[in-house]
Amino acid sequence: MATPAEQPTLNLGELSLPQLQQVKSQLEEEIGYLTNSYAKLKKAQATFRECLNSVQALTPSAQNATTLIPLTTSLYVPGRLTDVKTVIVDLGTGYYAEKSTTDAAKFYEDKVKYLQGNLDQLQATITGKQDNLQVVLDVMNYKISQQNKSAGATAAAK
Repeated sequence: MATPAEQPTLNLGELSLPQLQQVKSQLEEEIGYLTNSYAKLKKAQATFRECLNSVQALTPSAQNATTLIPLTTSLYVPGRLTDVKTVIVDLGTGYYAEKSTTDAAKFYEDKVKYLQGNLDQLQATITGKQDNLQVVLDVMNYKISQQNKSAGATAAAK
């Protein structure tokens, strides 16, 4: 992948208004996609935080406590906590592992931190794309004003 210094630069002043409109549309589409991805990552991070909070709530006093166990997203059955020292952790893509509550908490903390790093990178990318979009809009407005001035001068000369 090319680094920013190796990527070709585009002189926006040389592009026509239709070409600028196309660049604008592409940037808007990219920003929409990246913003959607950001929201999904934020949701995943919130889910991992919930898991972390649930694991941290498993204290010895929770032993034999009655709780609701989800069978589906909308069906729960009552259950009893018999072991608060180990939990089953969803590792992703259908894999599960039994972990101590300490290891499970560390696992979820690492997931939250990892996603935060990705969110920070994605936010920087979105900000860069928004800055690029603003530059394109400024060039478009300048070109439109220049066209209007030349059209006004031509009309005044007639």
